[in-house]
Amino acid sequence: MDTGADALGLFAGQKCADAVALAPNLVTADADPDADGAALTALCDWCCRFSPAVAVDPPDGLILDITGVAHLWGGEAAMAEDLIARLAAAGVPARAAVAPTPGAAWALAHFAADRTIVAADDAAAALAPLPVAALRLTAPVGAQIARLGLTTIGCLGALPRDQITRRFGPEVVLRLDQALGRAREALTWRRPPNPWFARLAFAEPISVPDDLARVTRDITGTLCARLETEGQGGRRFEIAFHRLDGLVQRLTVGLALPGRDAGRLARLFQPRLESVDPGFGVEVVTLTAHDVEPLTARQRRLDAADEIAPEEGLAPLVDRLTNRLGAAAVWRAQAHPSHIPERATARRPALSPPAGEGWDPVRPRPVRLFRRPEPIEVVAPVPDDPPILFRWRGLTHRVRLAEGPERLAREWWRSPFEDADPGALRDYYRVEDEAGARFWLFRAGLYSAQAPAKWWLHGLFG
Repeated sequence: MDTGADALGLFAGQKCADAVALAPNLVTADADPDADGAALTALCDWCCRFSPAVAVDPPDGLILDITGVAHLWGGEAAMAEDLIARLAAAGVPARAAVAPTPGAAWALAHFAADRTIVAADDAAAALAPLPVAALRLTAPVGAQIARLGLTTIGCLGALPRDQITRRFGPEVVLRLDQALGRAREALTWRRPPNPWFARLAFAEPISVPDDLARVTRDITGTLCARLETEGQGGRRFEIAFHRLDGLVQRLTVGLALPGRDAGRLARLFQPRLESVDPGFGVEVVTLTAHDVEPLTARQRRLDAADEIAPEEGLAPLVDRLTNRLGAAAVWRAQAHPSHIPERATARRPALSPPAGEGWDPVRPRPVRLFRRPEPIEVVAPVPDDPPILFRWRGLTHRVRLAEGPERLAREWWRSPFEDADPGALRDYYRVEDEAGARFWLFRAGLYSAQAPAKWWLHGLFG
């Protein structure tokens, strides 16, 4: 509610007829809770520039955990002043309060003077003169307390706790304890709180690409220095550029192995900075490390300051390819316990540790397995002899050597082959033509004199 409405005697929950009687020119519109919720969520994302831990408090509130970040604005009072001023400039009227608990902050923001700041030792005294409604009680319980003449939190708190619980139920005592810090309150953060967080704010907004690259190097250096001090490394890093107009543009890079090399992270972010639209300028940049785990220090060559050290292996290359092409495009093949060729290989992260089992050397599989078997024309004795020659993609190959057959049947505990399946039974042969090329082909289904055999090429050796 704004000051104009207060001056006209309008308040939330008032009947429309009464409001129109007080303000004949009042323009009304249907409520849109979904749009209100979306706007509050967007405002929550915007507030991430003030704190990494922000929770939505429907229908019209936000809760910020500013522990350890208020000094970045020169104190809690300056931080609250800056927040309210920015919201007012965007046309969003708001009130704020700073208190040791979410319950106390909610009560002071709604029923005390604007921008009230209360220390932990003064919370009980600050809440005592506030109305009981400041405890966020349900309407029936609040009405019952009001009928007994208990108008303030101080009056209610002076009663014995057992009498309060017996008369009003456990809700009142729980809310009172939450407000005073005697009981914890679970909050659903928009983004889970992350201790591995760094922030840079600028006296003047920046927008030049060179400036964006410079601050990216600066903030990665700040966070990586802290990670190194704590003996930690991260697998995923997210940088956020907070613009003057409230929009936030985020970039994320991932590492195949936990790392804290600021130079490498800056190089991974560098090609993606071209997609950042600074608008009228970027005023705050934040960097968050995710999937943080212990990382021991590694000895590097003395001459490896400006190049990738050999002991780092393939990780830098995998990181560059993954962030350029996408995680789905960089992987390694790993043996999977299935005799079906299409299921015998599983995709794993490129640098994941190898599994204990590999492919069976007694039954070699081709280096290149086609996504779908390709039909071929074959001349072969029957029923189980290997082919003499076959024609594939317009070329005829005369077979010089052949091994097989190796009969494969579908997995009886599954449905038939999920891909384009030319037959439930397959007789595979490893054959070599006169030029030395080796192929993996099969005959689909059991031999039948009434129907011609169907042959398929499934892969190539070498």
